[in-house]
Amino acid sequence: MIEDKNQQRTPLSELGEFALIEHLTKQFEIKQVSTVKGIGDDAAVLNFENKKIVVTTDLLVENVHFDLSYMPLKHLGYKAIMVNLSDVYAMNATATQVTVSIAVSNRFPLEALEDLYSGIQTAAKIYNVDLIGGDTTSSTTGLLISVTAIGEVESDNEVYRSGAKPNDLLVVSGDLGAAYMGLQVLEREKEVYKVNPNSQPDLESYSYIIERQLKPEARKDIIKLLKDLDVKPTSMIDVSDGLSSEILHLCKQSNVGCDVYEEKIPLDPQVIATCEEFNIDSTTVALNGGEDYELLFSISQEDFPKIKANPNFTIIGYMADKNSGMHLVTRAGSKIPLKAQGWKNFSS
Repeated sequence: MIEDKNQQRTPLSELGEFALIEHLTKQFEIKQVSTVKGIGDDAAVLNFENKKIVVTTDLLVENVHFDLSYMPLKHLGYKAIMVNLSDVYAMNATATQVTVSIAVSNRFPLEALEDLYSGIQTAAKIYNVDLIGGDTTSSTTGLLISVTAIGEVESDNEVYRSGAKPNDLLVVSGDLGAAYMGLQVLEREKEVYKVNPNSQPDLESYSYIIERQLKPEARKDIIKLLKDLDVKPTSMIDVSDGLSSEILHLCKQSNVGCDVYEEKIPLDPQVIATCEEFNIDSTTVALNGGEDYELLFSISQEDFPKIKANPNFTIIGYMADKNSGMHLVTRAGSKIPLKAQGWKNFSS
């Protein structure tokens, strides 16, 4: 960004609500055929013809879900969209539209919101979704962002959390725990900065895990890949609250048990190294960290040959009879009951 622009602070009161929305959204283009009318009327108009529609909403609150002392506003805009698109893909659907509403306090100038919407626009462009509406209002507590994502899926192609059967294989995309460890590094550097504002952190050796925290990617590519491989998962969920929590959701909704193998959980070398540095157990981080936005799904055994050699997938266990319970099988071969210890919104 140009230096002068950083110095410029245009109060939001200069624009008023409608002028603000128009200013922030004028660069957005409509790409989807299903978007009949986007921003500019009382409501958007969509036409999906014969497809099923999926809808998901997330609310992000400053100092609960994000910390602006190390989260650039452009990255925050991008991440706010990713969080929602990930839920659409977890239904085996294609994301098509989003709405974005913000509540903002007067400490934010217009230029800050331009940065936020620049990230939103980048995400919309890369993931081919239309921004079709939203709202802006004032806030007394900082910044709140509410995003609703809409997607489409061919009838009978949607995947719920409830379809897994005993003996189905449990599969995860990508690797786990990186976003949580990225957060640990950022929190540590924030504390160092408080003590010494002149210190310049060297974060190069943490580049992957910090990117996974500040700029996660929703796994649109996995939905296409599964389709190309002719694999329809029996159940699916995105990994936002930690692996163990998501596994328990699938098991409870599908009425099955499971065995998950500790040695199979995919970890990036940077995660392992940072866990050692922080003296944290990497399995605990993978199970409970959250914010990975990978896809966790079950497939029937007969689909195993289609995915077995694919580097995008790791088979981490299998579904079992409900009565056998939900367990982590450790490297030593002992079984430990799985517990959900990941992100809890209402924990004290």
